[in-house]
Amino acid sequence: MIPSSVGLVELRQRIDEVTRFLAATVGIANAHTVEFYTHDVWSSFVAVSPEEVLTAIETSGRQGEPQLQQQSGSTEQRGTTFGFCPDTKRLVDAHELLRAAKAHSLPGMGVCMSRDELVESLRRDPSELGVELEADEFMNSKKSHEVQSMAEVVDCLAKRCGVKQVVDVGSGKGYLSSFLSLQHGLRVFGIDSSSANTHGAQERNRKLKKFSKVYQKHRKAAKGEPERQVVTDIKSEEEEDESLKDKPETPDSNPIEEFFFSLMSLEVIQSGRTFSSSLTDEERQRRKRENLERKAPSRNGATGAVFSPLTSYVTAETQLRELIQELEDAVLVGLHTCGDLAPSMLRMFAARPELLAVCSVGCCYNKLSEEFEPDAHDCSCGPFGFPLSQHLRRRSWFCGRNARMSACLALERVTLGHGIQMESLFYRAVLHVILRDHYGAYKSEKRVGNVYSKTKSFVDYVRRALRKLDLDDSRLSDGDIQRYHDAHVPRQPEIRAFNLLKVTLAPCIEGLILLDRLCYLKEQDEDSFAALVQLFDPLLSPRCYAVVALKN
Repeated sequence: MIPSSVGLVELRQRIDEVTRFLAATVGIANAHTVEFYTHDVWSSFVAVSPEEVLTAIETSGRQGEPQLQQQSGSTEQRGTTFGFCPDTKRLVDAHELLRAAKAHSLPGMGVCMSRDELVESLRRDPSELGVELEADEFMNSKKSHEVQSMAEVVDCLAKRCGVKQVVDVGSGKGYLSSFLSLQHGLRVFGIDSSSANTHGAQERNRKLKKFSKVYQKHRKAAKGEPERQVVTDIKSEEEEDESLKDKPETPDSNPIEEFFFSLMSLEVIQSGRTFSSSLTDEERQRRKRENLERKAPSRNGATGAVFSPLTSYVTAETQLRELIQELEDAVLVGLHTCGDLAPSMLRMFAARPELLAVCSVGCCYNKLSEEFEPDAHDCSCGPFGFPLSQHLRRRSWFCGRNARMSACLALERVTLGHGIQMESLFYRAVLHVILRDHYGAYKSEKRVGNVYSKTKSFVDYVRRALRKLDLDDSRLSDGDIQRYHDAHVPRQPEIRAFNLLKVTLAPCIEGLILLDRLCYLKEQDEDSFAALVQLFDPLLSPRCYAVVALKN
């Protein structure tokens, strides 16, 4: 049996707890870093020293630190609201804020299932376990981790629903789609708005079809004949393909392996084609040979395309049967669907009877459209991406663009010292001071973020940025520019501490967005299974949570 997911009443209670916390703290996440010095952001939000905040952040992960109770009133008894002074609305207790942030994140609220728990509960028969194709042999470690983890869940959903078809929305270059078919024998329809992605997927599909045909022809022979004979036969047929005809073969190369690698895009191969140094060459070849044999497309009697890539812009109103004439009952999936595409998927799932299950991992929260954001532009392309649930819509809740940008930050990576270029943020904030003092206009509508990576010093950065903003940099000497830098260096810890506070709030903002999506599904049918599931390792893939649902 599938374990009971969080009920609608409890889910709404959790949402209320998070919104109450964010109502007191989201101002930090919405503050513009570029205006940090021009608007004296630190003094506006924080009443303690940056050193105190940094110390609190350093010690927040230590074991034995008392945890904040989520019940209302626990912080008020100490005269603060989640560490903020009720009167001045400024932070006076950094430790209290950090504890509250941890308690109001998805792990802290205990509303998520683990991937293993979901998979085990979906499997009807323990014998469904099988040997997996090693995706890390042809993808980088991040993509391999994501594709393997999600594909197993999708396969379990398909078996649970008794379906053989999958619709992959935002399929990109088709890595998940290809793996679902090769590993699990599913018929996958990949839909992507980019014709370039679709063309690449079609080319990969063509080669996979040829590989499938050749492999089926030689599969039985491979068991009783020397490996080299089979390899030679496959190589001879593949020489019909122009992309492989003139490729030189080294004495110890494996044409099957080389051909399989050729199916993946060059940039992925370059970033991820690595092998364990502890394995001998013979062992590597044996493993690859066994993987190909066990998980060839022919094992399920699959015929035709490995998957069918389509080019289309998908919205909640998209009629899938008009796009896919062969569509039967199916599982709807999306791996890191950008912005409004993730909520559109859930609306589509709720409205289309042929979609029996959904597994959606969103990303790019900054590109979500918010219905109640005061300065949001009118949305003429369909429903807004946030909020989805009636519970939040009745309250006209909004996060704000900068808060949604903050939700994309990766707390786990930043904790290990990765993920934020603090010097770049410092440079940008001081540049804003120069623009205010000498040019009378901020030119904030133009992006200069990529200037930092090309510069050798702050002076060089400012001159490049001014030229990109079409401003006369001859007004300032190198000495003038350097003096701005030197004057603000003592305040550099402020910008570091403030951005780390933003990172601390990121899981809470992301959590609210995901709880809203789960609440939407529960509002459609409270008795059906719907849950938030941590699919990925957050260090490898920061957007690690999936919304998973089944229809009764």
